[in-house]
Amino acid sequence: MMERFTAVIFFLLVSCICRTLGQTCEGNCGKKLASCSCHPTCTSLDSCCSDYKEYCVEIFPYSGSIMGGTDFTVLEASFNSNSKIVCRFDDNTDTNGYVDEDGRGHCISPLLYETGWVSVHISSDGGSTFSRVGSWLSVHTGKLDAKFKATLVNSTKWQYYGTPNVGGTLEMTWNTSLVRADRVNIELWGYKETGEAYTSSWQGEWKYLYSLKKDELNDGSFSFSPNPAAKGFSSWEIGSVRVSPSTNADGMWNVQCVWTEDHALAWHLEETFRQNSAAWALDKCLAWDKLEKQLPNFLTEIIDCPCTLAQARADTGRFHTDYGCDIEKGSVCTYHPGSVHCVRAIQASPMYAAGQQCCYDSTGAQVLTADSIGGSTPDRGHDWGSPPFKKPPRIPGQSHWVYDVISFYYCCLWSDNCHYYFKHRPSSDCRRYRSPSSAVVFGDPHFITFDGVSYSFNGKGEYTLVTSDKKQLTIQGRTEPVDGTINATKLTSVAMREASSDVVEVRLVSGHNGLEVLQNQKSLSFTEQSWMDLHGVFVFSPTSTNVTVMFPTGAGVEVRLREGTMTTTVLLPEEFKNNTSGLLGKMNGDTKDDLALSDGQLVQNRSDPEELFRFGANWTVQNTSALFTYDSQYLLDTYYYLPKHDPTFIPVFSIPESPDDPLTNQASKICVGAGSQFCKYDILVGRSPSMGNATRVSYQNHISLVEDLKPVISCGWLQPPNNGKREGTTYLQGAKVRLSCNDGYTLKGSAERVCQENGQWSGEDTSCEAKSNVAGIVAGSVIGAIALIVLISSLVLHSRKQKRKAAQSQENVMTQTF
Repeated sequence: MMERFTAVIFFLLVSCICRTLGQTCEGNCGKKLASCSCHPTCTSLDSCCSDYKEYCVEIFPYSGSIMGGTDFTVLEASFNSNSKIVCRFDDNTDTNGYVDEDGRGHCISPLLYETGWVSVHISSDGGSTFSRVGSWLSVHTGKLDAKFKATLVNSTKWQYYGTPNVGGTLEMTWNTSLVRADRVNIELWGYKETGEAYTSSWQGEWKYLYSLKKDELNDGSFSFSPNPAAKGFSSWEIGSVRVSPSTNADGMWNVQCVWTEDHALAWHLEETFRQNSAAWALDKCLAWDKLEKQLPNFLTEIIDCPCTLAQARADTGRFHTDYGCDIEKGSVCTYHPGSVHCVRAIQASPMYAAGQQCCYDSTGAQVLTADSIGGSTPDRGHDWGSPPFKKPPRIPGQSHWVYDVISFYYCCLWSDNCHYYFKHRPSSDCRRYRSPSSAVVFGDPHFITFDGVSYSFNGKGEYTLVTSDKKQLTIQGRTEPVDGTINATKLTSVAMREASSDVVEVRLVSGHNGLEVLQNQKSLSFTEQSWMDLHGVFVFSPTSTNVTVMFPTGAGVEVRLREGTMTTTVLLPEEFKNNTSGLLGKMNGDTKDDLALSDGQLVQNRSDPEELFRFGANWTVQNTSALFTYDSQYLLDTYYYLPKHDPTFIPVFSIPESPDDPLTNQASKICVGAGSQFCKYDILVGRSPSMGNATRVSYQNHISLVEDLKPVISCGWLQPPNNGKREGTTYLQGAKVRLSCNDGYTLKGSAERVCQENGQWSGEDTSCEAKSNVAGIVAGSVIGAIALIVLISSLVLHSRKQKRKAAQSQENVMTQTF
């Protein structure tokens, strides 16, 4: 206790001195002051104000579910037992914290209705003043690591409960360390969206419904047999189960807890659902169908799907793996049977915040809903939400559930009426899809432009890789010598920004065995999450050697670490055509104008390495426009205080040819095929066979990427004829489909059609017509007529015969009389 008291007194004394000298970080986090700094770079530069860590705080863990309930610690800040901690998130949501037995401050994350980094202001006086500042990462439940969620054991059973042959006991589990209590309450919460769609009255709402069990032992599991919901509750069809300390009041907000993923609440629905789930679901499906007809059409503003799985996985600036159907994780595609992989458009559509989902089968062909229930579907609400979040249809996860997922249960999973769903959620084929162009920097360093021009530039400095005035995109690269004795350089950092987005920098860490990501000059940790929503940009980093940056225009930047070198690939959609410049050239399909100076003059001799060197040096950035972080004395002395291009560094321009070089034999073995000159340079000049091999791999990977992104011709979905069928579900150039008719019908048009180079199907439109029976009718009519004639003739002859007999009889009678 005495030690803690002494620490607090010391802190107050230091704070007083700092304020007196005007050097406090209170209210100044992120700023560089006159004689000390409160900027994130101050730690590595050893220039922090003495109270920097007290006011510009770090928290652990730094991330948690969008639903809230995570208990985090405020690191290195001083509190005492009388501190009344309040944390204010995003300037509008307060939660109460506490001080633990070790004097560390804690807070509980709240429900936020948004994802990404939000500010956290921390008060120790009950909310009167908020002097400490930190950041919290709110994460979409689907992207949250499973260890931070409660798990629905056999989630399919939970979401089909009450349908035919699905019943019994339900079970859930959780990590007990996530709820600091001996006994817990198991609560059901529901989600709805109310108000008129696309107006200011449209709101999302999470609400406590009821407890499944109170005062349950916190042993990490709970099982129960669910009963139908009481009246008033069954209208809540989407929700989540929360586990929280039993000491809290029912439904108390923003307490330490753990949530399941949001799901369809089949298990809690009313008794009528259990009596006839299909009929109940059909009524809901029809009501949804009626509502959809009243809502605006969002389909015209969403991006088209890539034509092939290869394109979908290569176009990383605009599409990202859908976590619900991932080929890398075994292709467990619950909502898309028959598909092996799905991707989602990263950006929501501009007006309606809608999303696009694209799914593919094992052959790499796109699966369409016109052919399969597992096909690609657009979304009225983008699953990942979209800025500024907080209100429908931009609320991450939940808006998508309300308008796209629960309706799929109504129409497709709980009843067999998918035609209603797919009427409003038809697959987008790929006829309007245009592949991006790609360019790459690799090795020490070599360049391949968007139009395919390759060259090497070994300047030492900071240079513009790509700039686009129209799209306000800037990507810069920093190069450093391979080592102190070799006159060759390699890329060590890439910094980028689009319009008013955060600046993202990806650079080699010390030792060159990993990549570091910085947001506005502050280092980001990906130890807890692999995906981050930043301001105006997304970043994905599943490993320390793999980073992808995605901008709203669809521009994507991939950085991969190979043998201590950074391979940087830039992908730009066709909207950038004729509007790029820099070391990666002018993207327009014309190789002649790729190597242009900043004033527009073209390189005259591309085979002259010294002219290429002058070309590269011309794209040096200036301090006023540099996006890089200078957080070490080395970086300041080498790149900030000195010219951005080092004129004293003259590289080796050509590959030395010496049979006595011990690396010559290795180079000849490793460097084979296209691009071998780059590989040889990195071995024989860079003096590193491993670097040369990494260069060879990077070159080959780029060639494969270009191949994957080649334009593909699609003729679009071909409808089978009425009263007939179609064989074949591939609609790309060269694909054949066969058409036939059901029994009793005759085919008119082409029985086989081929997708042609012009994007049109060969042959004629096909129809099935009922078989004609004219010949039979004519034959029957003739036979009938003949039979009728014979019958009439027989009757006439019979009549005549009877008349003759009668006349004869009369003559005989008269003869006898007379």
